[in-house]
Amino acid sequence: MRVMVWFRTDLRTRDHAALFEAARVATRGVVGVFVVSPGEWRAHEWAGAKVAFTLRGVAALRSSLEKLNIPLRIVRSETPGEIPDVLAGLARETACDALYATIEHEVNERRRDAMVKSSFERAGVRTAWFEGQTLVTPGSVRTGAGTPYTVFTPFKRSLLARWEAEGWPLMSGLPRQQEAMVCTPSPVPKVEEGFDSSVPAKLWPGGEDEARRRLGAFLSDRVGNYDTARDRPDVEGTSALSPYLALGMISPRECVAAAHRAVPRGSESIPTGVATWISEVIWREFYLHVLAAFPRVCMGRAFDVSTERVAWREDPAGLEAWQEGRTGVPIVDAGMRQLRATGWMHNRVRMITASFLTKNLLIDWRRGESWFMRNLVDGFFASNNGGWQWCASTGTDAAPYFRVFNPVNQGKRFDPDGTYVRRWVPELAAFDASVIHEPWTLLPLTRAGVEYPEPIVDLSTSRVRAIEAFRTAREGGGSR
Repeated sequence: MRVMVWFRTDLRTRDHAALFEAARVATRGVVGVFVVSPGEWRAHEWAGAKVAFTLRGVAALRSSLEKLNIPLRIVRSETPGEIPDVLAGLARETACDALYATIEHEVNERRRDAMVKSSFERAGVRTAWFEGQTLVTPGSVRTGAGTPYTVFTPFKRSLLARWEAEGWPLMSGLPRQQEAMVCTPSPVPKVEEGFDSSVPAKLWPGGEDEARRRLGAFLSDRVGNYDTARDRPDVEGTSALSPYLALGMISPRECVAAAHRAVPRGSESIPTGVATWISEVIWREFYLHVLAAFPRVCMGRAFDVSTERVAWREDPAGLEAWQEGRTGVPIVDAGMRQLRATGWMHNRVRMITASFLTKNLLIDWRRGESWFMRNLVDGFFASNNGGWQWCASTGTDAAPYFRVFNPVNQGKRFDPDGTYVRRWVPELAAFDASVIHEPWTLLPLTRAGVEYPEPIVDLSTSRVRAIEAFRTAREGGGSR
């Protein structure tokens, strides 16, 4: 038997159940395939930085597979609807008897895969689908009533209890090396027309080796302080693994297993830093389980349907100012400029900028969700959607609608010296830490020779406006 392995957002060879099993059962070799699918990427609002990072990851994957005598073929499909025929054509060309792939749980991806499965099985080519995007199968962690969890803390508690009872996640071994390559690998394109990016490639080297290097460095050097440092955008306190998880260059199981191995022998409990980081990986898991159980969140719907009555404002000028990092609120502008320059934003600042858009400007969270996806190198639908709905008070386990982040207080607390703001808002570089998060308290900035805007909205009155809009919606008023 010859098996084709279809790589998507699982660009790795380690802990890859589909690849491992294909290499185990194949008697006539394995063929890897990656589909360059610009129409699908546009439909899912992939950022140019993410597409470029993906192609770097595919190039690294090709090298890893070659060491296993597995060729990686690159095929092209302009639209998702063409993918079944494109894959079927390659299967015929390479004489493959089966197709193996990792399950993707998003609605459009499930529909696409159902079409592929149906097409292949009509042609007498069997397919097999394996978990690999998640720690455990979505739907396998449920409440005592048998329903999906919609609150994070009990979900995490249940998952951790399961691991304590049954053992922590086990990874697939390395795939068996094949006797010989059955065809010639394809060249990997370096760019894709229509997905330009100004994000420097050196910020995000592609591939599983880089992902494992980052994981090792984080667990060796920074995880001990992660519980406090993770909220500080002015320090290097996070793992910076989110792009690698988003494209599957490392699996969540490998992350959790490595973190668990980092616990010192003889410890009676998991150190706080390690436990906090594992918790963050479980947040990603939680949002994937929510997505699988409540597919409406994949369709532009709020999880809490009552919030679809919120009377969001149409404010094109405010939206543009937010996108360009010129709101006049330093911590917000710093985050938005970091996003455009690097394709990434610190998670604490993601929450601050999202709260500012949805509460202070009262602009529909879907506008912000879309902008992030169109700019993030780590754009991952489940996490991005879940995070935006949390901040907008429309999702599962969401922030109460009356909780509105004060960006000045957030800046003072998490960027106390103004280091982060100075880096990304250089107009304010000379300002003292005591005023850098609220520069409007000084003389008008243009008179002081500083070209930085006044705030585009009053933080106090806009907070009251947002609370009233949500209260009205909950009471049955408001309109879309």
